[in-house]
Amino acid sequence: MSVFERYLSLWVFLCIAAGILLGRIVPELAQAVGAMELARVNLPVGLLIWVMIIPMLVKVDFGALGEVRRHLRGIGVTLFVNWLVKPFSMALLGWIFIRELFAPLLPAEQIDSYIAGLILLAAAPCTAMVFVWSRLSNGDPLFTLSQVALNDAIMVFAFAPIVALLLGISAITVPWSTLLASVLLYIVIPVIIAQLWRRRLLARGTHHFEAVMARAGPWSITALLATLVLLFAFQGRAILEQPLVIALLAVPILIQVFFNAGLAYWLNRALGESHAVACPSALIGASNFFELAVAAAISLFGLESGAALATVVGVLVEVPVMLLVVRAVNASKPWYERRHGTAHDQAHPG
Repeated sequence: MSVFERYLSLWVFLCIAAGILLGRIVPELAQAVGAMELARVNLPVGLLIWVMIIPMLVKVDFGALGEVRRHLRGIGVTLFVNWLVKPFSMALLGWIFIRELFAPLLPAEQIDSYIAGLILLAAAPCTAMVFVWSRLSNGDPLFTLSQVALNDAIMVFAFAPIVALLLGISAITVPWSTLLASVLLYIVIPVIIAQLWRRRLLARGTHHFEAVMARAGPWSITALLATLVLLFAFQGRAILEQPLVIALLAVPILIQVFFNAGLAYWLNRALGESHAVACPSALIGASNFFELAVAAAISLFGLESGAALATVVGVLVEVPVMLLVVRAVNASKPWYERRHGTAHDQAHPG
């Protein structure tokens, strides 16, 4: 992991402080940036989000979809957890904790927005960081690449319907036109640009591609941090008035991470998949494409919304929590492989 990635939570904390300070000292600057909108899209934030997302999507090789058939059980578990369990379990956890248990401690006018942010966070499976988690857990690189490519392909078509369905179930109204515009701006167009850029880089050789990706790596995190500064310049007052909000929003996110990771890990073991497949399957089931979630929340609900704040809490907990999951799957490898029928047992009987 790079220094930026390893200390992402620290940078997020610093951005929270910087954004709150900026909003208090120069409120007119934050308001001026917030006013730079076109068709409900904040132009500075939109540009930052493209810089955030596109370098990550360049790493995705959709040609790896041909590898899917090599690990159908692992792929099946990943798809089941990512698309049939994760968004719906988060909607349930949001209802239990935000609308019921924590409601007296939260601003009433933002409760719907917080739940919407949690749903947006859960509806987008991780794209780039999962390569890091897979490497740290000795995951099968071809499986990781193929499941990321497949999830990204599905996300183009499934993100908007799932979000619309769950927001509707939660009695949160979002115009379909706005939701589809978010998908177009923050999934479809970036995927097209990224794949064209990828093809052009690879035409000049693998070494050139890797060198450019190494230089572009910090762009995504830097753009994310700049977005967070702007976000907290708007959110600062609400946070200072309700300092427990971030901790309360983190509770359903943490429960969901550990639940989905554990479920995917156990299902892979029960189906006899190898540990090298189970690890990235569990990790992609637990982590989120938080860059997309932040972008969609800002586009749908605005910079000052509870939805935007909820997605940022996902950024805040992502790295330390995922490192805990990596440690858990690595430490449990002997337990995982003590089961008749896993790939390890078949290769090393007795």
